[in-house]
Amino acid sequence: MFERLTHFLDGFLEMGIPGYDCVVYQKGKCVYRRRNGYSDIEEKIPVRGNERYQIYSCTKPITCTAALQLYEKGCFQLEDELKKYMPEFAQMYVRTPEGIKKAENSIKIKDLFCMTAGFSYNLNSEQLKRAQKETEGKCPTRKTMEYLAREPLLFEPGERYEYSLCHDVLAALVEVLSGELFRDYVRKHIFEPLEMEHSAIHLEKGDWDTLTEQYRYDGEIINCGNRNEFRLGTEYDSGGAGAVSTVEDYIRFLEALRKGGILLKSETTDLMSTNCLSESQRRTYTVEGYGYGLGVRCPIDEKKTDFGWGGAAGAFLAVDRKNEITLFYAQQVRNTPNTQQRYQLMEMVKVAVKV
Repeated sequence: MFERLTHFLDGFLEMGIPGYDCVVYQKGKCVYRRRNGYSDIEEKIPVRGNERYQIYSCTKPITCTAALQLYEKGCFQLEDELKKYMPEFAQMYVRTPEGIKKAENSIKIKDLFCMTAGFSYNLNSEQLKRAQKETEGKCPTRKTMEYLAREPLLFEPGERYEYSLCHDVLAALVEVLSGELFRDYVRKHIFEPLEMEHSAIHLEKGDWDTLTEQYRYDGEIINCGNRNEFRLGTEYDSGGAGAVSTVEDYIRFLEALRKGGILLKSETTDLMSTNCLSESQRRTYTVEGYGYGLGVRCPIDEKKTDFGWGGAAGAFLAVDRKNEITLFYAQQVRNTPNTQQRYQLMEMVKVAVKV
């Protein structure tokens, strides 16, 4: 039934991936689990299924879910201007060919979800470096946004799509609206209700040794240590790339989104997984065959039925509510050579289960 998928996954090992873990649920039951290779090449430790991964951008759907919980409570509207809640974003500036000018448009909260606010993903910008220096390496999430707001935008808010620090800003907005640190809000409202006991937004330094080894592919596999450069400081909670999780934990999160009524109302998940980009904004969006919703790739025609996203070290998620399928794939390789191949996983699953 899943022979083709198994062969395809094992092909990742031939590409240089040390090891992987993949799980598929259909109608609430596990129908496939496959792990192979090593979690630690040097020590020859095989993948056992309980590894803790840095899931990087698979953090983003968690962050958007947290924010949408507050949306359901009436804490904000998508069309609200960000400056209403975070005044440091009241007057933004934009880089133009003629120089830096005042922005004409205000950033809306919807822009944060949809990656259309105008931010970049430059972690070494002048203002972020200043934040690290002036906070003595701490960079509290909310405080760091005051520095980011001083950095000129790449374009007028709403003008186009640009993968960026938007969801880090969204995490700070969750702090403003909830009155809690982002890590605490997510733990209380997502991880604990789902019994995701091995997941965290903010991993303390003493817990770093609980992570599976992280590698980098540069023609060959190199152990690059477990540093996460998206964590700007010791008190920074990256809403875009800061979470750690296990395969068994994360599939619980995906199943909750699929079912609806657990973390979010079903209609809110529908909203999350509906394309929000205009035709002009989609010209700068690069995931072929999909649109982009509130933090996830999403189907724009009948050929695609799943929504989801992927992480910088290879983690990949897919939720197909129509066919009641969820999939989570994990590995820990930066600059991974199988980035594009991951998009074939759900299609193979659909063939295997005959939908």
